[in-house]
Amino acid sequence: MQPREPDTSAEPSTPATPMVTPKPPRRSGRLQSRRARLALALGAGIMALLCLGGVGLFIALYDEATEINRTEPDAVVDSFLGAYLVARDDNEAKLYQCEAGGDFAQLSQYRDDTVSREQEFSVGISTSWSSLEVQTAGSTGTVSVDLTRTVASQAGRDSSSWQFAVVDQDGWRVCGATQI
Repeated sequence: MQPREPDTSAEPSTPATPMVTPKPPRRSGRLQSRRARLALALGAGIMALLCLGGVGLFIALYDEATEINRTEPDAVVDSFLGAYLVARDDNEAKLYQCEAGGDFAQLSQYRDDTVSREQEFSVGISTSWSSLEVQTAGSTGTVSVDLTRTVASQAGRDSSSWQFAVVDQDGWRVCGATQI
């Protein structure tokens, strides 16, 4: 086969037009439409409001649950004894004491005696109380309590009666303790 000769005829030849391929249609992504963006922004805004509302509710419930109950004299004495004799936390006990401090010398000796017995005999001594009897007159009152110390590993018990002076200073507070 021989190569073909170019056409030299008098007719002008038309140049070949380049073939133009159409661009493929642009795929719109999920977030390209206005509706999708609006829905996403609306959903994100609602979630943010729900989260903020949840945080606010949590703070309100936590504040209510941890609020110090000073509405009743016996509840204050009960909380004070738990902090002072059981937890042995003076800072927590101060939350229940009257503003002037009060007279807790005898109760301090009682607690020191308990601690020294625990160290001397290498035993744990738990303190409990019962029979909280309240007597109030206006903004002052007394709460009578029976304190019981129990040796953890033995059946030893020690019981004594106490009287706590309470005063209403923006809620009831303990102002003194006296062994009867």
